[in-house]
Amino acid sequence: MKKLLITGFDPFGGERTNPSWEAVRRLPDALHGWQLTKLQLPTVFTAAAHRLLENVDELEPEAVICVGQAGGRSAITPEVIGINLQEARIPDNAGQQPVNEPVLPGGPAAYFATLPVRELVAAIQAAGVPAALSYTAGTFVCNNVLYSLLHHTQSSRIRAGFIHVPWLPEQAKEGQPSLPLAEIVRGLEAAIAVL
Repeated sequence: MKKLLITGFDPFGGERTNPSWEAVRRLPDALHGWQLTKLQLPTVFTAAAHRLLENVDELEPEAVICVGQAGGRSAITPEVIGINLQEARIPDNAGQQPVNEPVLPGGPAAYFATLPVRELVAAIQAAGVPAALSYTAGTFVCNNVLYSLLHHTQSSRIRAGFIHVPWLPEQAKEGQPSLPLAEIVRGLEAAIAVL
């Protein structure tokens, strides 16, 4: 069986839950020919990427999918690109709030995800779950993790990328978009099927 490392984040910004981890931990341990290793990352600049890359090196998976929360989005959104910028509107869970700092000093401006992002979107949509491509993973910890992962795996056979998921209904205020947890799980399962 091929190995997939799939990650979610702990709650941040005063939230009590994070749909990325809630969905990841509900995935089966084996799916579509993949053996899944699930990992929760801290919503902390540098520490999250460090923990992720340690596990990548230890596991040597064929693919890595990091999943994060993007409150305000109405669809599951595979990310096309990670950029070499850290700029936090709110502090991370360690109180860090970088402004206009590079993820990797002297590193390239950006890396493109090596997952088949368009196929992921099509598969999620075919499963009846809203999905769209995203061209910005933001400048918070999610982007830090994506950029660090793509830098780390650039010369390897590992396919890597990031998928953002919406708030759960219990997180969203009135009028804000959300997706039920079961739909997020179904969307992730559909994405894994086309890796």
